[in-house]
Amino acid sequence: MQTKILHIPNYYPPHVGGIEGVCYGIVTALPEFKHQVICFNDQTQTVKEEYEGIPVTRCGSWTKLFSQSISFSFYKELRRVFKTFDPDIVHFHTPNPLISVYLLLLLPKETRLFVHWHSDIIEQDLLYLFYYWIEKLLLHRADKVLATSPAYIGGSKALTSCQDKLTIVPNTVNVDQWKKQDGDDKAIEGIKNRYERKRIIFTCGRHVPYKGLSYLIDAVPLITENAVVVIAGDGPLTDELKEQAASLTTVHFTGRISDDELRQYLYASDIYAFPSITRNEAFGVALAEAMYCGLPAVTFTIPFSGVNWLCLDGETGLESENGNVQALADAINRLLTSDDLREKLGENATRRIESNFTIAAERKSLGELYV
Repeated sequence: MQTKILHIPNYYPPHVGGIEGVCYGIVTALPEFKHQVICFNDQTQTVKEEYEGIPVTRCGSWTKLFSQSISFSFYKELRRVFKTFDPDIVHFHTPNPLISVYLLLLLPKETRLFVHWHSDIIEQDLLYLFYYWIEKLLLHRADKVLATSPAYIGGSKALTSCQDKLTIVPNTVNVDQWKKQDGDDKAIEGIKNRYERKRIIFTCGRHVPYKGLSYLIDAVPLITENAVVVIAGDGPLTDELKEQAASLTTVHFTGRISDDELRQYLYASDIYAFPSITRNEAFGVALAEAMYCGLPAVTFTIPFSGVNWLCLDGETGLESENGNVQALADAINRLLTSDDLREKLGENATRRIESNFTIAAERKSLGELYV
């Protein structure tokens, strides 16, 4: 009889996001189990559908408070799914304070709970003041707590309180998605021509404060080589970042791009910039994808984040003092002026991902836990 897994991320594809991608990767990597998903919808109505053969309930949400989606229908739908699907395991992706409360109220005693810990609540102090006791109860109820890196555990007060339940399950890369596809070479050449065959420093992600994109833009006048900085994605800070870069002719914004375009940009580029500055960046799935595509990365040092465990200084990229714009520019210049170093770190980056951060590795670790 198939073990039944109920997955609870914030959202689920085709909605784009780091946690969403991780959850999708787990579901697709383990077809021998029976999966269902319940998550938020980014619209007010609740939708029940199948996505690639997996039943997905998308619960209508009305607003966001402290970055938390608010959905009252989620409680009713979660209770329904527990009755109709009767899961053996709930795989819950956190942080998600509201659904933590719903789970504690509704989770059947016999159902195992896996809490997938993507990040502490770091900047929303007021929210955490109310959530702290909920978090303690959730971790006490959990059968397993899945952390994405050993580095992150050391800086998390919440995780140090449940050492006996902790298992490291790193985020992974779907290598089939990021291998070159038919037609990519032509598109890659088109991208290089678009930027006049200059070296390309590329970054992609949500335009929010912890991503540190303002530091990257500040570093641009200090880059001595003939290169462009290409920033993909969008978010609350997009207009502010564009205004900051208005006088810099070598900074370009693409807006949101498709996965195919992202893959092509990664192969067209020379350096991946990942200037995140806080532990809100717990791992860096986008960084892992760039590394698989052979890009050496420049990062800041983020204490107790998985970023510097994923990308190793001097081995797969170059690490700079957190927030030090001159050091960031120096690292970029060092890579731009040495083809040998750039090639060596890029090759090492691909090997590190292939050896440690593929869906095959995730399949093995989670498959053993689910049984």
